[in-house]
Parts: sequence; C-alpha cells; structure tokens
Amino acid sequence: MPTDAGSPLARLRSRLDDYRFDLRIEEQGSVVSVGDGIAWVRGLPSAAINELLDFNDGSRGIVFHLGAGVLGAVLIHQSGLLTAGTLVNLTGRQLNIPVGDALLGRIVDPVGLPLDSGEPPECPDAGPLERPSPPLIQRDFVRRPLYTGIKIIDAMIPIGMGQRQLIIGDQALGRSAIAIDAVINQRGRDVYCIYVLIGQKRSAVVNLIETLKRHDAMDYTTIVVAEATALPGLQYLAPFAGCAIAEYWMRAGKDTLVVFDDLSIHARAYRELSLLLRRPPGREAYPGDIFFLHARLLERATCLAPAHGGGSMTALAIVETQQGEIASYIPTNLISITDGQIYLDANLFAAGFRPAIDVTRSVSRIGGKAQHRRIKEEAGRMKLDYLQFLDLEAFTRFGARLEASMQKKLQRGQLLRELLKQDRLKPHTERFLLAWLVAFNHGLFEDHTDTDVPELLDNLAAHCAGCDLSLDNTRDDWLAALQGWLPRRHPVDTPGP
Repeated sequence: MPTDAGSPLARLRSRLDDYRFDLRIEEQGSVVSVGDGIAWVRGLPSAAINELLDFNDGSRGIVFHLGAGVLGAVLIHQSGLLTAGTLVNLTGRQLNIPVGDALLGRIVDPVGLPLDSGEPPECPDAGPLERPSPPLIQRDFVRRPLYTGIKIIDAMIPIGMGQRQLIIGDQALGRSAIAIDAVINQRGRDVYCIYVLIGQKRSAVVNLIETLKRHDAMDYTTIVVAEATALPGLQYLAPFAGCAIAEYWMRAGKDTLVVFDDLSIHARAYRELSLLLRRPPGREAYPGDIFFLHARLLERATCLAPAHGGGSMTALAIVETQQGEIASYIPTNLISITDGQIYLDANLFAAGFRPAIDVTRSVSRIGGKAQHRRIKEEAGRMKLDYLQFLDLEAFTRFGARLEASMQKKLQRGQLLRELLKQDRLKPHTERFLLAWLVAFNHGLFEDHTDTDVPELLDNLAAHCAGCDLSLDNTRDDWLAALQGWLPRRHPVDTPGP
C-alpha cells in the first residue's frame, strides 16, 4: 500500500530501515535538589550551556550553570512528580520555537505551546531562541519610516524600520498604550507584529488581546505570553522567543515590529535565576552580565541588506523607572544599547497632557534619517516653536510681564500643546500628520481657542481622507488642498519663496 513520503508511517519505516545494532553510550544524570524553578543535576559531564534536558517525569529544563560535579538547570516545564532522584537525559539540542505564518493571530508561550485553546500551530520550520545578531556586512542603513500613528512621535521622535527604540517612564503613564497604538497602526502596512508580555498579570494579558481583536490587529500579530505566575525560566526566555519569531520573517524579507513589555521585569527574572544559581551578585544584586543579556537580545533588531532578504526588525523595548529616575541601573543600560528613547513624564501626565511624552528628554538618534523629507521639513519648524515655547513658559512662571510679540508666541505654543494631545487607540495617518503640520506652520489655527482644537482636528482628518494628495506633493499643493478646510474666516495665504 503506497504511503505519502511525509506521513508518520513513512518516517517510521525510514527510521527502521536505517536502524543498526550497535553499542551506544549515553550519559544519565539525576536530580540532586529542585525548587523555585531551578533543578540541580549530578552526573552529566558532557552537558553544554543552553542545552535542553529531558527529565524522566516529563519536565524539561535548560543548562544554565556548570559547576564542579553538579550543574544548574532552569526549568521551562515542571510536573508535579519532579523530585530528588529523578533521572535526567541529555538531548544534544538547543531550545527552538516553531516559526512561520501559522503563528499569525495566535497566542503562545515562550516554547511555542498554544495558550488560546487552539491546536498547536503547524509550523514546518523552527527558529533558535539564542542566535548571534546579523553581522555588519549583512545589515543596511535605516531608510524607511515606521509610523506609530501618534502625532508627537511621528513628528518629533520618528522611528525607522530596523531601529531599537526605548519607551521609558514610571508605572501607569501609558508606556504600553504607546506600543499598542503602534501595533494597531500597522494594519494594512504589511508589517508583522510580535507582542511579548513578560511577567504581566492575566488581566493585562486579556485586556491586550481584547483590544487587538477589537481593532482587527490580530490578523498580523503574534502574542508571546509569560505571565506573572509562569516559571522564572519562561519569563527569561519570552523576549528571545519573540525575537526568534520575528527573525524568521525578517530573513524572509518581511518587515516586523517586536514589543518587549517589559524588560525591567525580564531583568528581575534574570536576577532571580542568577541568585538562585549562586552567581556572584553585582550592582543592585544583578549579575555582571546583565548588560550582555539585553545587548545580545536587542542587537538582533536591524535592517537587512537586499542581498540578505531586505527585511527588518524594529524593537520597541519598554522599561520602568522609579520616581522618574532615568539614571538607575537597568534604564541606563538600555539607553546605551538602543537608538533612542521616548520618555514619559509624571508631571505632564498629571497636567492632562496625553501621551505624556517629554520631548526635551526624548530622542531618536537615527529615525530622522528615515523620516519623509516633507514631514521632516515641517516638523523641524514646529519642533523649534515648541521648544522655544517651553523655555518661554518656564520664564513666565516668575511673573514677568511680556511684550505683545512674546505673548503671541506663548499663545501659539499653548495652541500647539493642545494639537499634540491625542487619545488612546486613535492612530492618525501620515497624510493627516503632514496636513496639520502645514496648517500650524502657516497659522491656520491661530484664530481659534484651545477648546476648538479637537473639533478642528476631526474635521481636518475627514478632509484628508477625501484628499488625493501624497507626501511627495509640495507645500503649495497642500495649502491649496486646505482651501476646502478653513479653520479661520480669511483665505489661506500662499507663502513666498
């Protein structure tokens, strides 16, 4: 009876045909002690770092520490039967995760097991969780923008495809909201998104899933979850799993966006594992290689040259600060690794400025090279006005009397601050971004008060939806198109040369 060459029966027959009686020597160890997600094993002298171990009770672990006579293994699956004396076998393999298009729309754990009550994803390929970053010869310059749909970011702190951008701030200031908006804004842009949740509460996981489903973002998104109750080993592996999934698409020529939410919890999980494995502690009890941990993760985000697929992996790494202390250990490490940071300020949040991004502390070191030249030109003029306004506003707090010209600049800056505000889950198109920048730079909002801004922006968004101009059109073309949307009584003044 003929059988398919790829069927299980055919594979079994092939293995039986190739079987030969021979002497086999295998190493077998035993568990000395187990607890807190760590197993100490004796009797495996050939074990290598990051090698996968199989326990006879069904548990699995990864070699994480090589000691004299014993090794420390981080458990990634622990059954209730794992005790001292359980036999352990080497596998000779590194940990891989299934990768491929079958993961789109799925929710998986860091080893690829489904968490959405569905069948395991049928992925013929597997990607290693640990892999060296692409060498310099395979990389290309960051040239193309990745639009988040958030006005203040796309205008002042632009992000390019292949960039590593940090989102930094205290808890409950909207760090995750920025990342979620960026994922939602990739709908229809042929960008695959991977959202990695590290040590988050189950309620936060459910809210994220419902939000992405409500905005039809799950079709191009994979969620990797290691929630707060998961083993420390799974929390440690979660960002590497998300990176491996994105890396497969990047090498296939796709553009990807990876969100690590958040790396502060990841660093704490790594510290916990290191202390349990009796590694020497360093500053704030973190091990000495904590910098290398995040560097080898984030260095895998890049833009590949056309000869090597031409894909890109953009990383948005979220990190938490305490009381706004940006100079603490983990934040400063990540700032030195990434290509810029988006800093959220508690005072701005309390004052009602949302998203609470402090542009004076935020920077994008390479995103400006990927920004469209028309947006870059208009945003440069606007940013200068905004920074001058912030200095002027700080000066007026001393009660100084201002000239009429200075008072007009102050009012213009207050209007700009209202224009930069934006509600959650309402990303804007880049055409709308250029339209309101042109309108502001040419004074089209100046006859209106701050309370008129939301209605004016809504009308402008509707006007842009019916406009056939592109970003490559000139400023005069956009000013002519804005004749149909007049936020003041007199006509648009066409600027001189």
